[in-house]
Parts: sequence; C-alpha cells; structure tokens
Amino acid sequence: MDKVEVVIVGAGLAGLSAAYVLADAGVEVLVVERGDFPGSKNVSGGRLYLEPVRAYLPGLFDEAPFERQVVKERLTMLTSESSVTVELASDRFRSSPANSVTVLRARFDQWLAEKASEKGAFIIPGYKVDDVWMEEGRVAGIRSNEDILQADVVIAADGVLSFIAEKAGMRECHQPRNVALGVKEIIELPEKRIQDLFGLKAGEGATQLFFGSITEGMMGGGFLYTNQTSLSLGMVISIHDLMQKHPTISPHDLFELFKKRPEIEVLISGGHSVEYSAHDVPEGGLKSIPRLYAGGLLVAGDAAGLCLNQGITLRGMDMAIVSGVLAGRAVLDARQKKDYTAESLGIYEKYLKGSSIYQDLSTFQHMPEILSNPRLFEKYPEVASELLLEIFRVDAQPKQKISRTVLRTISRELLKVDVLRDLWHMRKI
Repeated sequence: MDKVEVVIVGAGLAGLSAAYVLADAGVEVLVVERGDFPGSKNVSGGRLYLEPVRAYLPGLFDEAPFERQVVKERLTMLTSESSVTVELASDRFRSSPANSVTVLRARFDQWLAEKASEKGAFIIPGYKVDDVWMEEGRVAGIRSNEDILQADVVIAADGVLSFIAEKAGMRECHQPRNVALGVKEIIELPEKRIQDLFGLKAGEGATQLFFGSITEGMMGGGFLYTNQTSLSLGMVISIHDLMQKHPTISPHDLFELFKKRPEIEVLISGGHSVEYSAHDVPEGGLKSIPRLYAGGLLVAGDAAGLCLNQGITLRGMDMAIVSGVLAGRAVLDARQKKDYTAESLGIYEKYLKGSSIYQDLSTFQHMPEILSNPRLFEKYPEVASELLLEIFRVDAQPKQKISRTVLRTISRELLKVDVLRDLWHMRKI
C-alpha cells in the first residue's frame, strides 16, 4: 500500500491545472488517467476563454499551442429550408492579449501535462480507478484492482459522469436533463482555404453556433470552430429530450443530416475527416453542482458540473482550469494546517464562490430552463426567416413599406406562440 500526498483522477484541464499548482509548491502529486495519454479521452477541438484564467496561472499560456485567435462570431438560425446568420467581427477581438482561442484538446492537454511534469507532477496514463479507498469515514486514496494507493487528498477531475464523486457519495446518478450528448468531428482543410471561407488572416479564427430545425425541437444545437488546418464541427443534444421526445432518433444520424445542410456543405467540401468522437456534457448549470468537498476529497471541472451554456456562448474549459487551480490552493491551505478534514477542505467552495466563473453560473442559473423551450428551436427561427424573406423578396406585386411588412409578419407569426410568457421567463437572464 503506497502513499502520496495528493492523487488526482483525470488528466484533463481541471486535473492538470491542480497538478501544476501543487507540484509548483513542492507537493508530491500523482495524476492517474484512464486514457492512453492526457487528452486522449476528450472530444478534440473547442474554445478557451482566456480572460477568466490568466490571473490564476500568470504567464503559463503565453506560449501555449493554441490554434487560432477568435476574431469573428457567427450565430445562425436554421429552419428546414432557410437560415439567418448574424456575424460580429471586431478589432477588439483582434487585440492582444487574445480574449478567446480555439484549441485541439489532445495537443493542448499534452502540453499542459508536460508543464505539470516539469514542475514535478507524476502522470500515469492507462490507469483505471475502480473505487475510492475509505478510512475512518473519509476518503484516503483510490483502489485499482487489488492495488490501493493512499493519499492525504484525492481530487476528482474525472469528467461529467465522475465515477469518483459518485462512489464517494458526493452526488447521485445524473438526471438526464442535466446532461447533453456532444458529437464532434475534426475535418482537415488547407489553412488558406479556411481563411478564405471565413474571411480571416493568418492566425485569425472564427466560431459559429447553429440552432433551430437541426435538433428536431430538442434542446441543443450545432457548433463550428476554426483550427489552423481543420474545422471542429459538432452538435450537442439534451439527453432528456432524446429520451422523451425522439427515443428512436440517432444523434449520429442527426449530425450527418446537419453536415448535409447547404450552409455546412460549402464549408467542409473537400475536407478529410480525421477524428470522430462523442462525449457527455454537463448542462444543468448551478443547480446541478454536487457537493464539492468532503474529508480527503475535492471535486473539480466537469465532475463538478462547471459548464455554462448561455445559448450564444458555451463555456467549460476556462471553468475547468479555474476550479483546478482553486482545488490546488485549497489543498495547499489544508497541507499547511495538516488538516484534511471536510471542514478544512471546505475553503475550496469559498474560493470557488468568490470567483467570476461561479458568479457567472449564479447569474445565468436559469439558462437551462430557458433553453429547454422548444419554441427557441422551432418557431422563432421561422419567424426571423419569414420576416427577412418578406423584406428581401421582390415579386410581381407592389412592395409594401418595410415598417408595414415588419408589423404584419411579426403580428401574424407571433400570435401563434406564447411570446409574452417567453419574455416573462427570459427576464431571469
């Protein structure tokens, strides 16, 4: 029975950030990862907002292997036969330091693992944890097969379904409404073609979110991120809606239909698929966060449900990094006192609640219920599309004033839906 000071389960962004902080302070820390290498189990490709994390790990990301600096935002509403796209490009996004960047997780996570290793952290891939090890009513390590690895503290950073948190009694099994299924594909394209498609310069990137008919009335949508020589294309769908509304629909089939949309086909034409993966995503927001600490145990990242879907922005990676750093700091406080009880480790929750990421989760805690409204994916894209079709179309009949066209179309279409109720609910955000 071996012992280390800290065992971290999961070599994702939360676990590696905690390892970096702890190893930098001279703590004996071991990271165990079920995958073949850090990042191998992650759905590759995504977006990282840098402003929330810079102060926690100053200077670390200055030479990180980012893909592109995001300078354009696109939001596309889709009906069965049309689409409406809004694009925002701004010099503010082009300024330095970057506000957000695109990353490929396999590459980025391995880089962060190397940085943690340079500080002295030990990272063991291909390590499957079977259970937590309990002593005197508190977590005292982990068990793999018949091997027991003791630790003063275990940090659970093992993803949204967190086997460790569940085994330790920190939470029950996830409710389907608190989890979504993400499907993603990496499509290789020449760097110049990507820049031409999105009107970008070298090093510049764009993101695009899609919602509407592509999810068949279910909560969710599509997304696209530009990398240096590839596109990350994917779709996220509520597991609750899949089970309750369309139990016979395959997420894979929905994704393939999404790829055949003319808006997508033109972007991926000639591309070569190099990776396809699926992953569970926390969608419950603040109300689904489990207990975050117990004697000998902290929970961070996706395992703590730290993800925020605001409809027009999707955040998770920045929250994982911040929570990992704060978990590391809480362990350092407990180590100084030589007290790893729940009361001592509870400082982690205090740190977390004092952070901007937790405040954002609190401010937008009602987003899951707002986004569960099927009219957002069915009716409102149709109204927007119909209005613009009326404005832009020229036929044999004389055109009406634009103001009259707007009033007539909106009044005709919106009378069919409960707009006032939707507006009343949206006051919460």
